[in-house]
Amino acid sequence: MVVSVAVAVFAGCGALCRYVLDRLVQQRTSGTLPWGTFVVNVSGSLLLGVVVGVTAHHHFPSDAELVLGVGFAGGYTTLSTWAWESVALAEMGAWGRMALNVAGSLGLGFAAASAGLGLALL
Repeated sequence: MVVSVAVAVFAGCGALCRYVLDRLVQQRTSGTLPWGTFVVNVSGSLLLGVVVGVTAHHHFPSDAELVLGVGFAGGYTTLSTWAWESVALAEMGAWGRMALNVAGSLGLGFAAASAGLGLALL
């Protein structure tokens, strides 16, 4: 019960952090690419890689992994916004920007998660 409440609280904190970072990035960039969502999802992938790596290699408690990984990182990152923004780019006819958003988010997301796993080995 306590872990479930902690996951929910941390998910809310993650969502709030996502909103703040997304707004900060969007205010400082121009163009139609959704840089805020891009930065949030790539940094969230890095965080999740670190959490999973520390749990696997340094005996981090599984409850803490749930709270940080499922709760915070799950609330922080956003698949639905990324998909919606990608579809919106396609609807505008911005196929190249849509492809860059999709491929860049996936590629750099996997790279960031891998880097997080590597950082956890240090």
